[in-house]
Amino acid sequence: MTAVQLANLNAEIQRNLDTLSEDETMLNRVAKYLRKLVKEKEDPTLMSKEEFFARIDEAKREIEEGKGITFDNLEDMNAWLNSL
Repeated sequence: MTAVQLANLNAEIQRNLDTLSEDETMLNRVAKYLRKLVKEKEDPTLMSKEEFFARIDEAKREIEEGKGITFDNLEDMNAWLNSL
């Protein structure tokens, strides 16, 4: 996004907020939605569908190359998980 486009978008957002500022209910909805967006942005575990499937493909490739970890019993797996 160019600087001009960003400035125009910021101006549009500000105009819309000014319009809504007279209605407390609407402002509460906007604030709630903004909190949700900020939380999503801060969550490092969120990924796109494409990123998710790319990670699965990478894991499958690593397993085929013998880089995977296998466990003979549940206790060994739990001990490994607890060590992380």
